[in-house]
Amino acid sequence: MTWLKEKLGTEKAIIAMCHFDALPGDPHFDEEGGMEKVIEHAKADFLALQEGGVDAVMFSNEFSLPYLTDVHTETVAAMARIIGELKPFIKIPFGVNVLWDAKKSLDLAKAVDAIFVREIFTGVYGSDFGLWNTNVGETVRHQKQIGAQNVKLLFNIVPEAATYLGDRDIISVAKSTVFNNRPDALCVSGLTAGTETDANTLKIVKDVVPNTVVFANTGVRLNNVEEQLKIADGAVVGTTFKKDGVFENHVDQARVKEFMDKVKAFRNQLHS
Repeated sequence: MTWLKEKLGTEKAIIAMCHFDALPGDPHFDEEGGMEKVIEHAKADFLALQEGGVDAVMFSNEFSLPYLTDVHTETVAAMARIIGELKPFIKIPFGVNVLWDAKKSLDLAKAVDAIFVREIFTGVYGSDFGLWNTNVGETVRHQKQIGAQNVKLLFNIVPEAATYLGDRDIISVAKSTVFNNRPDALCVSGLTAGTETDANTLKIVKDVVPNTVVFANTGVRLNNVEEQLKIADGAVVGTTFKKDGVFENHVDQARVKEFMDKVKAFRNQLHS
């Protein structure tokens, strides 16, 4: 039994991404529409996900492109406002991801009562965003200092758009990450958002750390969700739920429901 059952209500859990539009300070922020338009879009997307039957939602500043690794205060403030305005409508568990700043993800989680965060907590990378360093020891001490010990940490161990600077294989990364950091979950990704997580890589990770929750982090679709969930403990799903399966579009509730109906049937088969 994993913490997924206790916190998200089920094993083989689906965490849906609620992607916020570009925010104040971001290059593509819609000054004319302002925060009201961002909130309107976020509310519509969130309700489509919740009513479509997902197990949990993760709010992220997905359109703050290109991403920072030291996120500015205005981004966190804007995200807190959006989630605060959505709070009366939220009936399912939720987490947050401030791309890509682990400490600020924890700050936001504490402020809005999120139960998990997903981040790049460990490693040094050559990435689209420059040299990308982390400091997990400092991050988890910050977690304790702000009283966020109950926030579950989902470690993204194969960052999108980045490569380990050291020559390390996925087995070494998974083993050492679990040994040194005791993550609540490992997230295994494809190259970019919407790119399928390699099933073989997923299996290697799960086999080497069988007692740790492992999520397929990108590219889970209607046609591969059963294959992925046979290996993984759950999946983080974003692009699949959008109109026509296109990253830039907004959530299509019919696609969410069709996907979740298939997931629920799969879970029923496991228990029958």
